[in-house]
Amino acid sequence: MTESSDIRFLLTIQDSGSLAAASRKLGVSPSAVTQRLQHLEKNLAIRLLDRTARKLRFTEEGLLLCQRGRGLLQQFDTLFEDLHERSSGLVGTLKINAPLGFGRRYVAPAVTAFQQQHPHITVALTLSDTPMIETVDRFDIVVHIGELQTSNLVGFSIAPNARFVCAAPSLIKRFGMPASPADLAHLPCIVLAENNEDVSLWTFSKGKTRRSMRVASSLSCNDGDVIRQWACEGQGVILRSEWDVADDLRSGRLIRLLPTWKTPDADVIALTHNRTGLPARTRHFMEFLQGRFKPTPPWRT
Repeated sequence: MTESSDIRFLLTIQDSGSLAAASRKLGVSPSAVTQRLQHLEKNLAIRLLDRTARKLRFTEEGLLLCQRGRGLLQQFDTLFEDLHERSSGLVGTLKINAPLGFGRRYVAPAVTAFQQQHPHITVALTLSDTPMIETVDRFDIVVHIGELQTSNLVGFSIAPNARFVCAAPSLIKRFGMPASPADLAHLPCIVLAENNEDVSLWTFSKGKTRRSMRVASSLSCNDGDVIRQWACEGQGVILRSEWDVADDLRSGRLIRLLPTWKTPDADVIALTHNRTGLPARTRHFMEFLQGRFKPTPPWRT
């Protein structure tokens, strides 16, 4: 009979990406990992991993065991965490992923404040400039900004967030104020390379009118702070989240362009595996994070 520890062992291999990485995480030798895997496969009388491939590849049976086993373990852990919570408060490890810029400015302070309130919770925060949706199984919560592609994940609203086209006053003085999206063709633009998106295609709407504009990017970067700084220096026009440019707009370092044209919103959401049955620590942090942006997010105050 397969025990919960065997499922945890197999999930460690899946999350690690290799037997060698799993051995380091488990604190045992690679041969010990291989032997335990062989023993598990022998007991189940099925092959779980294809070890002849260049890359670690799970069989269909191995993927099924990981997928369903992860859900069963989550329910099992949640049960005992809820029992423990009744007597001694929130416990366990909370794994969070968030975008670099937004994570530094807003998620990281929320994490420290939450952990101070619940010292028995260990929080592991990962900030990344690449989308983590495809590896969400490694996290309890993934903070995401913008439209979410088709997914089985459950999204919880965190805060509204518009996107603005902006430029420095010095650039507008040189090139003039654009009157329509088409005028952006005559201005240098800067794009943020993120989320595997078509970042040079900017979409606008005014009532029922839709316009898509392919901008010529004189500069590009995968760091939002860098492109915002370039824009403030007058290097080009940017399309950027409201949360990131609100202070610069208020101070006059940047000017919002085409205010009568709307670009698609990029609301802040938090993604989890399920809407119900979440561990207490995950539920409480979700509510705590939502509370940090109510009734009005800081970029609109």
